[in-house]
Amino acid sequence: MGSLSLVSEKDTYGMDGRSRRFFAPCPRGLEGVLEQELHDLGVPATSRTDGGVGFTAPWSTMYWVNLKSHIASRVLWEVGHNPYQTEDDVYRAAYALPWPDWFAPSQTIKVKVSARRCPLPSLDFLTLRIKDAVCDKFVAMRQRRPSVDTERPHIKLDAFLDQSTLTLYLDTSGEPLFKRGYRIASVDAPLRENLAAGILRLAGWTPSDVLLDPMCGGGTIALEAALMARRIPPGMARHFAFERLLIHDDKLWGRLREAALAKRLAEVPAAIYASDHDPAMVKIAQRAFQGAGVVVDVGVKQSDILDLEAPAEQGIMVINPPYGVRLSRPDELASLYPKLGNWLKQRFAGWRAYVLTGDARVPKLIGLAPSKRIPLFNGDLECRLYEFVIVPGGARRRLGMR
Repeated sequence: MGSLSLVSEKDTYGMDGRSRRFFAPCPRGLEGVLEQELHDLGVPATSRTDGGVGFTAPWSTMYWVNLKSHIASRVLWEVGHNPYQTEDDVYRAAYALPWPDWFAPSQTIKVKVSARRCPLPSLDFLTLRIKDAVCDKFVAMRQRRPSVDTERPHIKLDAFLDQSTLTLYLDTSGEPLFKRGYRIASVDAPLRENLAAGILRLAGWTPSDVLLDPMCGGGTIALEAALMARRIPPGMARHFAFERLLIHDDKLWGRLREAALAKRLAEVPAAIYASDHDPAMVKIAQRAFQGAGVVVDVGVKQSDILDLEAPAEQGIMVINPPYGVRLSRPDELASLYPKLGNWLKQRFAGWRAYVLTGDARVPKLIGLAPSKRIPLFNGDLECRLYEFVIVPGGARRRLGMR
């Protein structure tokens, strides 16, 4: 596992070295690239499912994935897995777990329940029963109970029910992992950082490739690329919920952080470019690059997209244009896309362009045949990532691509 070999193989909980079950959710459509990323991080045993990837690994690997994953939304520790038929079965399964061994009664909690084909009538009632079970266990063992805080809890408990099985998790991440801790200002309709990182993976971008984001908004795509290229851990600037657990090993965590930080590169090996027509967005992007320590690695400027020239003979372009759902009017976009297609054909022959959009009209309006159509979800919004291989004009004529 790379730098993990620098630390003790003993596990934190019980110091026994045994593996535990975790689940890493991610934006839908990125399960495959998340699974590959986990393998790259040294996770040997994974199981992909809709909305995330389960994995079996030592406690130290959970630290590593929280710190290093660009694509996971969070890391959930599976603490219980039981069959059920009634609400009382759910209560008993939750009560059986040693919650006071994992966190203190002075810490606040929040219980979140989700389900698929669950036969029980009320998820709200199940949430209450699980909360009661946890608090009752604390009263029995510690004579105190934790309080509930639905806004900023110290500890988050997740429960998932299918038709017959209850799975209980402790959230080891806290704030979602796409909150890297670098941003100062927010933007309208932002692209989440882990979705941006996943798009770069799907595009096959590597740090040796020239990258251009000509509609960069707050700079998320370029920032993720710079972090990848510099090998800067995406979780370096933030804290995690596992640090609040009673079983947290601060010395082990410190060694892992130091091992990861030691692998940072002094400079980006390839050129990364970003631009936006809105000068306010360019300033927000620059502040984000500054906060992450990569401001010298990204060439950013204010420019209309159609005024840009290709910065290199070959490269990868990633565009996240307005969708006509949250920003811009559909008629404005209908006039933009044909111009965008002509701009790509005239100035970016030899490039691969990737367009993430929820607008199904894009392939027809842009006037290019996509070589890939990858379904992705930006939050709850269903999108497609279209790949356009921009062939030089002479080659287009030979291929009949007029």
